[in-house]
Amino acid sequence: MSSLTVRKLNVDLSQGFPRHWMGGDVYRTAFLNALSMSFPLGEQMFIDSVRAAPPEAILDPVLRAEVKDFVGQEASHRFVHQQYNAELARQGFDYTMEPKLQVRVERIRRLPVQDRLAITCALEHYTAMLADFVLRNPAWLDGADPQLRTLWNWHAAEELEHKAVAFDVYRAAGGGYLKRVLWYLHVSLVFWLDTTTQTFHNLRRDGASWRLKTWTSAVRMWFGRRGLVWSLFKPSIGYLSPRFHPWRHDNRALLQMWLESNDDAYREIGSTSA
Repeated sequence: MSSLTVRKLNVDLSQGFPRHWMGGDVYRTAFLNALSMSFPLGEQMFIDSVRAAPPEAILDPVLRAEVKDFVGQEASHRFVHQQYNAELARQGFDYTMEPKLQVRVERIRRLPVQDRLAITCALEHYTAMLADFVLRNPAWLDGADPQLRTLWNWHAAEELEHKAVAFDVYRAAGGGYLKRVLWYLHVSLVFWLDTTTQTFHNLRRDGASWRLKTWTSAVRMWFGRRGLVWSLFKPSIGYLSPRFHPWRHDNRALLQMWLESNDDAYREIGSTSA
């Protein structure tokens, strides 16, 4: 009954990857590495939050099935990014934000279920916006290490596929508009502060903090013709609408296009709820 599919990614990161795997672009490498570092703890938090929803609140059998497959997909993402991050650690890049994030996650676990789900909804919206950007602008990953290019595209595709699950669970659990928006504003500040801080640390570790080339790349990535600022602005604001639902922006065709064009990049495990 689920519309989701759990997939195993056909990459082997045990042999490592280049230090500046993003086509030699130090800034974009540092930024994407910073995102990867946060994913294992974040993905587990997402899993725990949807599992915490009371079973009697999720009456729709399709949604119940999608929750199981959401957990399967997020667990796969967590595992692959743990391998990715292990290679970053071998290269000397430490996740300096990890202690603070661990404390924050423990605090979130003690919140009421609706609040935990609202936080997950906000972060899932960010991953969905970034995923849409990556798949809509394939040239953005030009020159990337082939395995990591595949990894980021696969992750993006599955983030789009399950982007409404946490939101639907939140509403089924009785979550309302005000709580959703207030947590979104808070999460937005924390998400970008953490990501920026870790990106700067990665650049310092690489000795690239004060290179003109580094900040030329940063300006181009954020404010260029197809920069992230312009691409994320409208969907970011859209979350504040009382009528918002993740599938009001239907990008399933984008998701399907990548899956069909790259069917050798993964193996379908199937629906864990079947």
